[in-house]
This record gives sequence, structure tokens and C-alpha cells, in this order.
Amino acid sequence: MAAVSLTVNAKPVSLETEDRTLLVYFLREQLGLTGTHIGCDTGQCGACVVHVDGRAVKSCTMFAVQAAGSDVVTIEGLARDGKLHPVQEAFRENHGLQCGFCTPGMIMTAVDMIRRIPVLDRATIRAELEGNICRCTGYHNIVSSIEDAARRMDAESKGVAA
Repeated sequence: MAAVSLTVNAKPVSLETEDRTLLVYFLREQLGLTGTHIGCDTGQCGACVVHVDGRAVKSCTMFAVQAAGSDVVTIEGLARDGKLHPVQEAFRENHGLQCGFCTPGMIMTAVDMIRRIPVLDRATIRAELEGNICRCTGYHNIVSSIEDAARRMDAESKGVAA
């Protein structure tokens, strides 16, 4: 057993966990944050994407002890004061989900993508989503959601209405 201390969704957390516990299981089973989904356990589907120190990470590829001392944000940590994050809002308004299983990972990937890449086009968005699998859609509405979210976030950063 190892003591793991980190910050999750702006709250300090310290728990004992087995050395081999993957971050996705730590978040879901020990912290009850079930928005991070378990899809493939092999890093292929992207349903488990969270942010670790500001970067999108597939939490099924990282041990919880590796995240010790880090700042982790899950899908539950994106909304602020009861208001959805612009990416969450864009997915809702643009029908960027169907069954919703892949949605948390898609949204977390999109937030990171928008933060890293100042100008996004549809081809770039599709290329960036290669590590996230959706079995229900043709990705069209997901890509449209990310385009819309990028516009909203750009406008928000400039202090103008989107």
C-alpha cells in the first residue's frame, strides 16, 4: 500500500491505495468520481481521459501513485458555480453525444486541444481525436461541438459574446 496525496478537482486528497491501482480506478472506486469511464483498459478508446497537471492523460495508462503531488481534473471538475464549461455546453447544444459513454473523454480531450492549439480546423480536430473512440456517431457533431467551443472560449478570453 502507498499513500497518495494529490489535488482532484481543486480539493486535496490523501488516501492509501495499492501500488498497482490505475488512476482511473482510484478516481472511480476510491473517490467515487464515476464520470471518468473505463472503456478498454489498454489506452485505445480515450473514455478515461482526465487532466494531470493541465495535460490530457488516459488515466488507464497511469498508476495512481504516479499522480502523487499532481493536480488532477476530471469531467466533474470542469463546471464552475453550477455553470457548464464552454466545451460541455457546446457538446450539449450541438448534439455532440449519443449514448454518452465516450463523452467525458472527448470533452476532456477537447479542452486540452483547444488550450494547446490556437486555431482549429475540422481536419486538425479529427486528427487530435484519433485517440478517442465513439461507437455511436460519425464524429460530425463532436467535431462541430469542438469548433463551437473553441469559438466560445476565444470570444470569452477576449471578453466578447460568442
